[in-house]
Amino acid sequence: MRIATGRVVDGKIVVEGEPFEDGTTVTIIAADDESFDLVPEEEAELLESIREADQGLGRDGFALLRELARKT
Repeated sequence: MRIATGRVVDGKIVVEGEPFEDGTTVTIIAADDESFDLVPEEEAELLESIREADQGLGRDGFALLRELARKT
């Protein structure tokens, strides 16, 4: 899995950095311009989650979705 940032230009998404291969399936999440506040406990949890992800300790999102689908 790869995360990339980009912008919409003339109705098309232009990705920063290395381009994706033709035919790659992508999911787009548009960032809101709104900000949000976290209480100290939430901020600590978020920072810990980011640290774990940076160390490769996260779960594969697709595997999690498959697991949840089997439970329904």
